[in-house]
Amino acid sequence: MENKMKLKGYVHKYGANVNTDEIIPARYLNTIDPEVLAKYCMEDIDKDFVKKVKNGDIIVADTNFGCGSSREHAPISIKAAGVSAIIAKSFARIFFRNSINIGLPILECPEAVDSIESGDQLEIDLVKGEIKNITKKQIYKAQPFPDFMQKLIKAGGLLSYIKGGK
Repeated sequence: MENKMKLKGYVHKYGANVNTDEIIPARYLNTIDPEVLAKYCMEDIDKDFVKKVKNGDIIVADTNFGCGSSREHAPISIKAAGVSAIIAKSFARIFFRNSINIGLPILECPEAVDSIESGDQLEIDLVKGEIKNITKKQIYKAQPFPDFMQKLIKAGGLLSYIKGGK
């Protein structure tokens, strides 16, 4: 992925209230190693997720994605599994912040969620907030990230940004 602000991938779709225990079960929280966490990502909601997900793929979900505990392990496991972005109708507040802190783009766009299906191919322009469903030839508009959040995402997260990452 040469431009971190333009993403392309296939959809893995989930319903409402996907919680952090479903994203990364508590039994695997004895590590913070992203590669280890990635092996168990979404295991309790989709046991075949890690077999299906390809680098650059996109999660689409209904409302309140990432609810539950405030653990940063959840977005870390998603990003480490190769997911390039998450689109949902809404996110749990702490999950939203943790995702931005680690450089995982998340977009709120109810219209896109209602129309997009698992397996659709999407192209996302994070600067414009534009979501293109290549499969269905549809375009949706999400709120683009403010400049400072775009810088965090381009850098790969808050720590990389502080260290001068580009």
